[in-house]
Amino acid sequence: VLSDQLGPAFAPAENLFAALALHDALVHLHAGLKGLAVALMKIANDIRWLASGPRCGLGELILPANEPGSSIMPGKVNPTQCEAMTMICCQVMGNDVTVSMAGAGGQLELNTFKPVIAHNLLQSIRLLADGMRSMREHAIVGLQADPVRIAQGLERSLMLATALAPHVGYDRASRIARKAHQEGLDLRDAALQSGVDADDFDRWVRPQDMLAPSAGRQA
Repeated sequence: VLSDQLGPAFAPAENLFAALALHDALVHLHAGLKGLAVALMKIANDIRWLASGPRCGLGELILPANEPGSSIMPGKVNPTQCEAMTMICCQVMGNDVTVSMAGAGGQLELNTFKPVIAHNLLQSIRLLADGMRSMREHAIVGLQADPVRIAQGLERSLMLATALAPHVGYDRASRIARKAHQEGLDLRDAALQSGVDADDFDRWVRPQDMLAPSAGRQA
């Protein structure tokens, strides 16, 4: 009857006793939702950090302005979609604990915890679906990079000393990086003051070559 009315092909479980005693399929299904929540929380937090600012944070991303501003700081664009998504992910992770305990809570031939499993499963699906839709519409669409801010950070990055190490040695590259940090210099100025030829530095330290093994050959 269900197959005729709904379309999908429904069939009885192969082992009816196992279907009564265990809800492993639903536990595994929610585990997949938890994995999605873990990935979404990472993405939302990365966007929130990269958009922190407007001047004293990282500020590499520019979020769409969905609200007039922060209730505390006029004009500030709060990462509200990222915050909503991370709260959703916390709820889904909590739901997974409930589903896991409920799945393990059956005794002998019968697990009576299916109602709470169904409640948490359906809530997680709804929250994730609504949250992803909202974040896409109000944060991802319209999200912009700030190339000026990114370039400023790149130019002052001491991580670029990694590219010097194969040419001047690890110890000397370390001294150059420390000099730049202690004296407030960019890496190029510190390297030149330490005896590195300017043409050599410009040839060796090319951030685009550090993106991937083939990036330098393509540039």
